[in-house]
Amino acid sequence: MVDFHHSSDSEAADSDEELQRAFAAGKLKPGLNVVVEAPKQSINNVTGMKQKLKELQQGLDWVERLDLTNPPAPPPPGSNETEGTEGSGVEETDNDFKRELRFYRQAQASVLTGLAKLHKLGIKTRRPDDYFAEMSKTDDHMKRIREKLLEKQQGIENRDKARKLRDLKKYGKKVQQDVLQKRHKEKREMLDAVKKFRKGQKDKLDFLEETEGKGKGKQQNRHGKTDQPF
Repeated sequence: MVDFHHSSDSEAADSDEELQRAFAAGKLKPGLNVVVEAPKQSINNVTGMKQKLKELQQGLDWVERLDLTNPPAPPPPGSNETEGTEGSGVEETDNDFKRELRFYRQAQASVLTGLAKLHKLGIKTRRPDDYFAEMSKTDDHMKRIREKLLEKQQGIENRDKARKLRDLKKYGKKVQQDVLQKRHKEKREMLDAVKKFRKGQKDKLDFLEETEGKGKGKQQNRHGKTDQPF
């Protein structure tokens, strides 16, 4: 069985001996030893960046590059925004809203400048009404997509119809149950009335009078026609 306590004590003793040897050699100074990292130096190699820019341009015309260098667009009249200057970006670094607004103004100015430059070169920037772009997908692929969409739509309609049929069946069952309950109630009331009549608790039966009244309401004459009561 390994004695972990003994091994940890031996490791601590070894580390203490290493520190003592380093201190004796003058590698350590009295006090708290903290690793101090060297300050990070920023490199602004303007010459190298310009050289890489020339390599990226590859001697192409501006129409092929469409690169623009311009200040941000001025704010609209009547707004509380301050017009951007070269040094104003330093103060807006920690303000997310102002920084995003500056990006927007920069893009707006680039679009306006680029459109004017394209128009000056005689290049159209609007697509004609009779322009039809070539489809990136084949007709067979679009046909399969259309069939898939129609199948999905048909499935939705079938589910809606099935749900409506289920609702109608539920409503029909409810109406049927209500009718049956009403009939059972009338039958039960009629049987109770007959029992009371037999026991002498009632002098007459109401449902018999109602039946006789309905029969007397219509009388037939000699010719078989029904005479309506006056």
